[in-house]
Amino acid sequence: MTITHLNADAARAHLSEVLLRTGQEDRDAFRELYSLTSAKLFGITHRICGNAQAAEDVLHEVYLTIWKRAGAWEPGRASPITWLATIARNRAIDWQRAQGVRRTSPLDDAPDIADPGEGAEAGMLASESSRELIECLDGLEPQQRDAIRTAFFDGITYAELAIKRAVPLGTMKSWVRRGLARLKDCLGG
Repeated sequence: MTITHLNADAARAHLSEVLLRTGQEDRDAFRELYSLTSAKLFGITHRICGNAQAAEDVLHEVYLTIWKRAGAWEPGRASPITWLATIARNRAIDWQRAQGVRRTSPLDDAPDIADPGEGAEAGMLASESSRELIECLDGLEPQQRDAIRTAFFDGITYAELAIKRAVPLGTMKSWVRRGLARLKDCLGG
């Protein structure tokens, strides 16, 4: 094992311990959980909401939800950051739907990233397992990769994606389902 891998494992174990203590209504653990995760979760909410003020409001709701539901987190089912990121993503999508916000420009119209280095997604995903996920995503068929990235990173619904790509909803769902199955196989689980 590399030092980076060991550090990632230690960080994951520490975050798990803090989340478990938060589930026991330990306020100090909750403060530490916020300190450890707020930047990443803000990034998720900001990316989906599209502006900082909305992202901050959603993030407040996210941490209220975490405080109420931390006791339900099961260490064997999901990593702590995955569980937290899912809550943030879902709250941001709920906010977006409540606003009636719909993206109108296709993803293909977005300009290329000027910096050839890591993008925001890759920078945010620093651990070894996250790098594996990126490699596995890159191994998917282009339409599967695009559908999964757009749905999960940008918070666009399958129905919106189907309209944007001019394909039936069932086709879009199949792309995502098959892509997720291939990701699961690639990640060994």
